[in-house]
Amino acid sequence: MTATPSTADVPAPRPATAPLALLWRRELAHYPDTARRYAYLAIVVLTTIVLYYALYIQYAVATSIITHFHMTYRYFIWVSVVGNAVGAFASLVAGLADRWGRANMVVYGLLVTGLLVLFGLPNANSKTLYLVLFALVGFVEGIVLVATPALIRDFSPQLGRATAMGYWTMGPVLGSLVVTTVTSNTLDSSSWQDELRFAGISALIVFLVALAGLRELSPRLRDQIMVTLRDRALVEAKAKGLDLTEIQGQNHWRQMMRLDVVGSAFAISVFLLLYFAAVGNFVVYFATTFGYSEQRVNALANWYWAANAIALVVAGLLSDRLRVRKPFMVVGAVGSIGFTLWFALSATRPATGYYTFAWMFVGIGVLAGFTYAPWMASFTETVERRSPAATATGLAVWGWIIRIVVAVSAAFVPVVVTSATPLVEHGAQVAVAQQEAGPALAIYTQHAQLFGELAKYPPTAIPPALQAQAVQEVGLPGLLAVQKAAQPLSVLQQYGPEVQAAQADNPQNWRTWWFVCLAGQLLFLPFIFVMAGRWSPKRARADAEEHQRLVDAELAALAGGEA
Repeated sequence: MTATPSTADVPAPRPATAPLALLWRRELAHYPDTARRYAYLAIVVLTTIVLYYALYIQYAVATSIITHFHMTYRYFIWVSVVGNAVGAFASLVAGLADRWGRANMVVYGLLVTGLLVLFGLPNANSKTLYLVLFALVGFVEGIVLVATPALIRDFSPQLGRATAMGYWTMGPVLGSLVVTTVTSNTLDSSSWQDELRFAGISALIVFLVALAGLRELSPRLRDQIMVTLRDRALVEAKAKGLDLTEIQGQNHWRQMMRLDVVGSAFAISVFLLLYFAAVGNFVVYFATTFGYSEQRVNALANWYWAANAIALVVAGLLSDRLRVRKPFMVVGAVGSIGFTLWFALSATRPATGYYTFAWMFVGIGVLAGFTYAPWMASFTETVERRSPAATATGLAVWGWIIRIVVAVSAAFVPVVVTSATPLVEHGAQVAVAQQEAGPALAIYTQHAQLFGELAKYPPTAIPPALQAQAVQEVGLPGLLAVQKAAQPLSVLQQYGPEVQAAQADNPQNWRTWWFVCLAGQLLFLPFIFVMAGRWSPKRARADAEEHQRLVDAELAALAGGEA
């Protein structure tokens, strides 16, 4: 059943008609027609893409930021930890979207993010200010993480939900793809500040689009379950007599504190540990283990993001066509486990080539996509099974859990991968010192014990016998060469052994973390069974036919009552 253009997009009646009120009042009194509905969904997806672009851009230029602010690697990790922790609690605030609405949180979140990333972060004059500003970006992202999928749910009936969620889940993925595409093509001529400014400008452009075009359903409409678009007439008829006072008086948080909601939210969060590592740690991993530049790592990551983005949409379409979610989650998770195991075992093999990693990432990206899009659809349906009016609250629970998992995992990376800290902080410094020391390094290494004795004395107080021994064994030209290279040799003495040991341990350390990610994927599997939805397409089709029969009967009863 199609809505008529004259009524489908009329905002709910309001007493005030001031032009500025239109910038805040965005509720629709009627379910929108197909063209408008797709436009709203497109704005939400575009918003998600640009917000994740703005959030993830710092990880693509991580080594440059660390160098600029003279951060330790652990400090940079804590920038991420704090940002995600703040975002986690912002997600709980966004649970109020069930009462306050979703659209304004999204629209003005874009504005704040754009201003912070365009003007704030690039102009931060200290690492402390950078941390504070990034935490503010994380706060906004935590709110939008809840509000955007809630809008997707509102504008997509259950039989079409996986496709819509597939497009929404492309937001973080395409955001990552934009990051790697832009940086891999511009970093040779742009600074890390420029890269952040590009993201900030993009967010402000999308803000203007959302400001003019984004709307949301009124509470009377969104607080009901819509299985197909043919339910529209019944949903609108019921909305007229819906008692919002009774619905809003319910304890939504208590309704969501159930194993099927909390457990499945935790399960997908740990399933995505490898994804979080791809966003936050791939640059460091490939730079320290395989010597890749930032540009080369970002180009490699494009294979993952592109494959994942396509798979999310395809999986959503197939899931809606077959009307089941769980089989896709199982196949995707099991396949992803296999590819992740292959990747983990390759972490200690220096000979592993660029295109071998690329095909691994294609496999992981495709199979993760087949897991995540159907999961998002199933999760919103699981929440609806508890209470459709508590959708934003259920998504807030998920948003809080996933951000806490991200924060905790980020904090534990340097604990597990102990080699990363010395390599990030001193690896480049040691490499430069080795190059600058030149032939003096070989001389020093050959006579290390002798130079160790010489270092015990000031240059003017070296015992004559020791000085004569040095001239005899090393020669005057050699001594002069070592004296000239004193500064780089000092760096090598101070950090060389630590960096050398870290280089030896680095592949094994990272392999341990990849196995942690693998364990998260294994833990995901049993929680599939507690979620809403059928396993059999045949039974799912029978459920849909029975639902339509009940809808027709209710509509007939309403028509009879009006007559």
